[in-house]
Amino acid sequence: MTDQGNNNQNISRNPFAALFSSLADAKQFASGQKPPLHHGEPPLEDSEGSQSESENSDSIEDNDDSVAEISRSFLSRQELCEQLNINHMIQRIFLITLDNSDPSLRGGNGIPPRCVFLEEMAAEMDGQDWLDMDNIESTCTVTKVPEKLLSYAVRCKNLTVSNTRTVLLTPEIYIRQNVYEQLLDLLLEGVGGAQLDEVVEFVEEVIAGLLADQEVRTFSEVIGPVLDIFQGRVKDLDLCQLLLFSYLDLLLYFSRQKDIATVLVEHIQPKDPNNGLQYQKTLLGTVLSISCLLKTPGVVEGHGFFLNPSRSSPQEMKVQESNIHQFMGQFHDKLHQLLKNLLQQSGETRHLLLSWLGGCLQANAGRTKIWANQMPEIFFQMYASDAFFLNLGAALLKLCQPFCRPRSPKLLTFNPTYCALKELSEEERRNRNVHARGLDKETCLVPLPPQQSVEYAQSYSLLTENLILTQMTLHLGFHRLHEQMVKMNQSLHRLQGTWREAQLTGGPAAEQLREQFERLMTVYLSTKAAATQPGMLQCCLNLQASSATLLVQLGLSNQGPEHAQLSFPLPPLHNSLLCHMPEFFAENLGDFFVFLRRFADEVLESSADSLEQVLNFITVFMGNVERMKNPHLRAKLAEVLEAVMPHMEPASAGTAQPIMFQRQRVFCSYHHAPHLAEALIAVFVDIEFTGDPHQFEQKFNYRRPMYPILKFMWGKESYRESIKSLAVYASENLEAMNPPLFLRYLNLLMNDAIFLLDEAIQYLSKIKLLQLEKDHGEWEGLAPDALREKESSLHMLGQLARFHNIMSNETIGTLAFLTSEIKCIFVHPFMAERIISMLNHFLQHLVGPKMGALKVKDFSEFDFKPQQLVSDICTIYLNLGDEENFCATVPKDGRSYSPTLFSQTVRVLKKINKPGEVIVGFGLLADKIKSHADRQLQDEETYADAPDDFLDPIMSTLMLDPVLLPSSNVTVDRSTIARHLLSDQTDPFNRSPLTMDQIRPNEELKQQILQWLAQHKQERLQMGPSG
Repeated sequence: MTDQGNNNQNISRNPFAALFSSLADAKQFASGQKPPLHHGEPPLEDSEGSQSESENSDSIEDNDDSVAEISRSFLSRQELCEQLNINHMIQRIFLITLDNSDPSLRGGNGIPPRCVFLEEMAAEMDGQDWLDMDNIESTCTVTKVPEKLLSYAVRCKNLTVSNTRTVLLTPEIYIRQNVYEQLLDLLLEGVGGAQLDEVVEFVEEVIAGLLADQEVRTFSEVIGPVLDIFQGRVKDLDLCQLLLFSYLDLLLYFSRQKDIATVLVEHIQPKDPNNGLQYQKTLLGTVLSISCLLKTPGVVEGHGFFLNPSRSSPQEMKVQESNIHQFMGQFHDKLHQLLKNLLQQSGETRHLLLSWLGGCLQANAGRTKIWANQMPEIFFQMYASDAFFLNLGAALLKLCQPFCRPRSPKLLTFNPTYCALKELSEEERRNRNVHARGLDKETCLVPLPPQQSVEYAQSYSLLTENLILTQMTLHLGFHRLHEQMVKMNQSLHRLQGTWREAQLTGGPAAEQLREQFERLMTVYLSTKAAATQPGMLQCCLNLQASSATLLVQLGLSNQGPEHAQLSFPLPPLHNSLLCHMPEFFAENLGDFFVFLRRFADEVLESSADSLEQVLNFITVFMGNVERMKNPHLRAKLAEVLEAVMPHMEPASAGTAQPIMFQRQRVFCSYHHAPHLAEALIAVFVDIEFTGDPHQFEQKFNYRRPMYPILKFMWGKESYRESIKSLAVYASENLEAMNPPLFLRYLNLLMNDAIFLLDEAIQYLSKIKLLQLEKDHGEWEGLAPDALREKESSLHMLGQLARFHNIMSNETIGTLAFLTSEIKCIFVHPFMAERIISMLNHFLQHLVGPKMGALKVKDFSEFDFKPQQLVSDICTIYLNLGDEENFCATVPKDGRSYSPTLFSQTVRVLKKINKPGEVIVGFGLLADKIKSHADRQLQDEETYADAPDDFLDPIMSTLMLDPVLLPSSNVTVDRSTIARHLLSDQTDPFNRSPLTMDQIRPNEELKQQILQWLAQHKQERLQMGPSG
């Protein structure tokens, strides 16, 4: 391209070309300003025909001196020409120059004679005598109006403000113009530009004018359309768009400007305050709904995050998640500042905003109902979205941070009686600062005692409202999101397995499953990214740790200004405020820490101080029905304890073992370790009888996390000694009116073990039969419906067998490590009989003739571990085998015991390669038990003709310690009734209440039995061995 072409092209791009009537005029103007080259300079490399051009050009010395300066500063003729063109344009248009030559000579240089020399700028430019686009803006900016022009400037400014006010008050006269959009664009440009102060000053004067003249239109009618346009633009923006943050900055300006802020909080009030979705359709709701979650549930198309996850590397997904977290952090900061500004703006804006929050939470209370999750079509028509509540919760969490320190004295100013207030008038809500609604219908930690009166406050602090509104928001939002993630995780696991199976068989089903897996994975990753933003999790951790501290202080009945020291035994409750604390405070705390364990475990390791507060809360409430009545909620705390404790299961392949140092330190150094262990055992016992119709099935799910916790505690001396002391106390008080805690615990543990392993054995037997049917081709001729029913039955039985196997493995394993150091209570006659009959029954199925019924195809699929079970059962026997009375009790199990059973067990121990000392030890134990069996066989012949009055009416065995039941007047053996009362504290013959301290020894009958035994033994001795 020639220099002329280059030059013309540059002129067409020059912003000053728009000042000419046409591009041709601009080019003509520029062509008359071309600078010639110096005769002595070599031709430039990038210009063709430069030699001919130089021959026709004049000397540079004959032109403007500024040309010489420019020629020294630019490397090419093209740049030189372009810069001189700009310099001359600026001079002719703005009549300013940096050329200090004689004004009478300027015309010859192409400089208008009227040009003003900028003396100060020329001094600052240090020898540069040309203007360019970099310095023209500062040149033309008037920072100070000259004194003689000030009055005119003021009149111009007032005229501008007046015209703007007129435009906004009468927009209908400006046809084909949207003045509200123009105002929004002006504000948006001002907020994002360098002249923010000038724009703000101008807008303030316009607002003052609008407020002074509201006859035609009120200020609210003027600003309302601007807010509507704002909302319409924002709803189409995505979280990671930079333009979104410009709009948020403008919204922050609205919240700082008192008059606009007032209109804003009035503008966001919903049309139907009882419809939860209406709050999302307001301007504030629209902003709160911006997220990386799917805008339309279930619709992945058009979603901008985590598309085609199976084709992305883990590192790529991690980077995308990190980007989302960064934008979310900035977004939440803006939302927090917005709410803070509105709360601090005035009493009226605060009242309206808090009323909006209170109404929103009440209208969306149905989000937690079970039916809401089962009927998504109705749910999305009635309630605000998950994104709305997630962002609202994040903003409210930030508002709570000033008092979210565990030992903060501000925490103690929280007043729970707020939650007991019933319906108030609007004026009362305003005066007493009470905006949350419906809290009086919430279930509290304990019921209100009949004699306790409620002392309500005249007015409640913003801290009280903030904490309650935040906890309500988390209860409605975060809890549901957690449930969704768990379900999606499970669905992905099932889908992945089905997909892999379909890939082996081929066909279109595999591709359909892959697409289904991709879509669900996109939803899951987006949800996980939204729920695990680090800043939000840290704020929530601070809040929940502080809530734990607050609940402990209330549990200590502390109503003073300073935190009370936790000590045991706990003081009796007196006028406790726990009866006003909604259960969702504890539910939120538990739900959050379980979420962290599942999806953000690394956060727990970095929060050692918070963990200690959580342990205090669990220790005080988990085993204490006086402070937390709901047994289901107390059982949930065991799951929380499992979540925060160090977990030592091996990491999956390809993943690093999580760091546990801080959690180990907190648990091992915990001051109240003995009481925490006791609380765990107490809640294990309490959930046996919850009063729920499904309590039998529920108790196994509740107890599942308790087994690994107890195993961990047993490995730490402070916890282990506490458990052993409970066992000692139980063995010394076996016949107390109320059975000791550890005695009831062992009884229930054995009940569970028997039920669970029996159920698992039945399920495995049924699975084996179905597998044999399938292998023999019996399924091939079935109709499609019948085949599906068979496959469904096999799948369901597999799930049930797996659950019962896992739980039975845990119960037997727990008995194995407990008996290693606790023996006295296990070898007591009525406990020994129970555990021995259980162990022998299991051995029959695991090593005896019944073992063939359990040989399913893949043990690991159903978590069936027969080798581990046999090993644990033998460990229990060896742990207790040193006690003679225990060994003597084994042969009394007439249902399952036989010498052959123990010899079969020795054979299995050899087969599974157990250590030699175990095999030898168990063999010796078997011989010892057989010798006891031989002696007892002789005794049984003695007892064979015992009178019926001497036999236990329940067990049909000879009574050695007969006792009389007071209400039914029936005599039974002491060991029989003691076992019964562990599970059911009623008389087995008439169901009247009964405790061990009420029974009375039947001494007369006991003496008759002893005399009869002595007489029969004497007769046998006289008869001799032959008799």
